[in-house]
Amino acid sequence: MAHKVEAWGTRVGLILAMAGNAVGLGNFLRFPVQAVQNGGGAFIIPYLICFLLMGIPLLFIEWSTGRYGGKFGNHSTPYILDTMARGRVWKYIGVFGIFTNIAVVSYYVYIESWAFSYVYHSIIGSFKGLTQGEVAAFFNSYVDIMHSTTGIPFEALIFYVLVLGLNTYVLSKGIKGVEKVAKIGMPLLILFGVILAIRGLTLGTSGASSMFPDANAWDGLNFLWTPQYDSLTNPKVWLAAAGQIFFTLSVGMGTIHCYAAYVKSKDDIALNAVSAGFMNEFVEVVLGSMIVIPIAAGYLGLDWVKENAGFGMAFQTMPYLFQQWGSVIAAFAGILWFGLLFFAGITSSLAMGTPWVSFMKDEFNWTNSKGAWSFGFITLLVGLPTVYFYQQGVFDEYDYWAGTVSLVVFALFETIVFSWIFGINKGWKEINYGADIKVPIIYKFIIKYITPVLLLFVFVGALFTPMGNDWIGNINSLFNGDGWALDNASLIKQLTQAGIKEQLAVATDPAVISQLKDKMFFSNLARGILLSLFIFIALMVYYAFLKRRKEGRATL
Repeated sequence: MAHKVEAWGTRVGLILAMAGNAVGLGNFLRFPVQAVQNGGGAFIIPYLICFLLMGIPLLFIEWSTGRYGGKFGNHSTPYILDTMARGRVWKYIGVFGIFTNIAVVSYYVYIESWAFSYVYHSIIGSFKGLTQGEVAAFFNSYVDIMHSTTGIPFEALIFYVLVLGLNTYVLSKGIKGVEKVAKIGMPLLILFGVILAIRGLTLGTSGASSMFPDANAWDGLNFLWTPQYDSLTNPKVWLAAAGQIFFTLSVGMGTIHCYAAYVKSKDDIALNAVSAGFMNEFVEVVLGSMIVIPIAAGYLGLDWVKENAGFGMAFQTMPYLFQQWGSVIAAFAGILWFGLLFFAGITSSLAMGTPWVSFMKDEFNWTNSKGAWSFGFITLLVGLPTVYFYQQGVFDEYDYWAGTVSLVVFALFETIVFSWIFGINKGWKEINYGADIKVPIIYKFIIKYITPVLLLFVFVGALFTPMGNDWIGNINSLFNGDGWALDNASLIKQLTQAGIKEQLAVATDPAVISQLKDKMFFSNLARGILLSLFIFIALMVYYAFLKRRKEGRATL
């Protein structure tokens, strides 16, 4: 039985949902850390250039591709790409647009559950009187499920299942349910962010202590916003900036295609793409840069921030800093900060569930409810290893292969399909069809030539990352005939697990050898799960193809 095709209720709801898809944990956790690790102001220039030359073009490509596929009743990337490019292979390239979402959401929901549980702990005062080291230890205990002492037995697992269940329930309500959450979550997210950003701006030197007498929140802001033009010649910074664009805009995933497939055929997608993109940039560059780094610098000093900047600051440092404001305000700040992270997370994770639900509806006539709960079940199976074996590196393996490599690969392929197979002239017409704004003609050239080259640069850069990330030194070494030394962080070395093997070759301590072997085992476990997931989805796409062929709907 065919199902009625859903559509977005309002344009505001669509834009908020799209912005919610883009605005995620990376805006508040990853962006400030990337900026600190890549020279502060040195990072901003390449970041903004990559946004204009890669981020905006990819938004145009994915919005127009999704709407085009939606005209033919396709709402997920396998058959959206199949609509645009004749040939059986492209539907299997489109598998990335479902695979990436399930693989990423399986650990992304875990981070959401941290935020949700930390709201609870902020309310009950779990962090009151704890030192910075004790707050960090609290997090380490939290993720150690079997030995956790945070208060609730198996707390991390309970909150993970609870948050995944909430995601699944909203997805079961279809596009309308996602739109309602976006209309509530996005305004609250921005409100919470503005309140915390004001605190970051007004902290000044009032947080300085005898241990950190030079602490000044403004030092953090100055470091982030002072341009350093030497960044323009540093490939490492460019790669970091380009990588952040993928995280911040959620491009290369398949979620935008899916959302855009539900817009009406004459709806403007050019303005929608720009609106969602710039709303995301406001949240990330303005709000994201004014919370963690300034507040941390205001209490611990800029030098401490430079040495300790990392993803864990949000959970291992911020609760301690909030306690400096008194127990009542600390609880309020904790609710704001971790509530902000939760809303940023859930508006993105809901988007990640939509491609699978839409695929099952399109190809197998499943209901929203059936598709959503099957998504929740698969995500639970894939995600439990990241919960149980977080400290063994399964989480990091998922993040690298699904949350990094897969995004770049799919973005590169979809750009080639759009510009060179579907054709830039047809693509440009699709972008501008029904548009309320005039897209600058220069973007036709950028989409066809500049964006694919940048994506290829990002991929090759990840593939052949030089030793110590020293691009200039290795380029000179190559021209001098001394070869190119790969870093263990390069994709090639990661694929062969060269780093672990090198450590095993020189290790003599039995305990160290055992730890390295465990690390290799769990690395292989994570890769096996991800590969199995990809094959499973590819088989589902194949079965859908057989069904279409039987019904006379299959393309060549």
